[in-house]
Amino acid sequence: MTDALGEALHLLRMSGTFYCRNELTAPWGVTMPDMADCLWFHVLTSGRCDVEVDVQVIPLEPGDVLLVPGGQRHRLFHGEAESPVVTTLPHEFETENYAVLRHGGGGAVTHLVCGAVRFDHPAAKHLVTVLPNVLHVRQADDMRATIDLMAAEAKAVRPGGEAVITRLADVLVIQTIRSWLATDPAARTGWLGALQDRQIGQALALIHRDPAQPWTVERLAHRAAMSRSAFAARFTELVGEPAMRYVTRWRMHVAMNRLKDRDSTVSEIARSLGYESEAAFSRAFKRIVGVSPGQARAG
Repeated sequence: MTDALGEALHLLRMSGTFYCRNELTAPWGVTMPDMADCLWFHVLTSGRCDVEVDVQVIPLEPGDVLLVPGGQRHRLFHGEAESPVVTTLPHEFETENYAVLRHGGGGAVTHLVCGAVRFDHPAAKHLVTVLPNVLHVRQADDMRATIDLMAAEAKAVRPGGEAVITRLADVLVIQTIRSWLATDPAARTGWLGALQDRQIGQALALIHRDPAQPWTVERLAHRAAMSRSAFAARFTELVGEPAMRYVTRWRMHVAMNRLKDRDSTVSEIARSLGYESEAAFSRAFKRIVGVSPGQARAG
């Protein structure tokens, strides 16, 4: 049986927009700006840190991991201090996407690894959109080895440290999402719940794996070993929309991703997703996305 949720997690490959190893001395404060289409992560390896997201303040302890999946603006601090936007502070850039920040009032030291990452695959992007505004994992045993390795790297600059920290950060992001999926009841509702349903999850995995197939409700029901009427009703109940509307919308997710590839024409993308003509594809794209494929590519 296909594990649709496992496949979605497998596709959580990310591209790092920004990674930062922070050496902060109390009192200190920094503000993380809005990062559209990105996920912010923070790993406290030593010291103290509070995170203010929306109206809540979350205290972190060493070994804690916190994600802000929507990439919205938030503040990190310890003690009473101004919190300038992090991009306005002087960084020591070791590579284009990796920097060291030293900031604060000269007191007790906090070591913190932060970053903003972006997911490329449509399944991964959709998974991130259904996560809560904040994910906070406290010193999870199954993440301890990764965090200990990151803490050792964060203490000082060492050859290859940038490569080690960025890869460990990517692993921790996936481990944190996996931990939430395994423990929070909210992860068993909506689209995530549908992925974990034995029969509807099978249908979703088929759609995600091969959106160009000429799927029909009958074909999907047959592959899920259900009657057409039972499948249609359960799919809509769990996913929140009819099966064929989901198929079309998923194709447009994939198309949006492929439009970034300047080597693929709109006609080629249309054929790769099972459309016999560019015109039919463009009509479906505009109906779902709201703009034409050409406008989406230009944007």
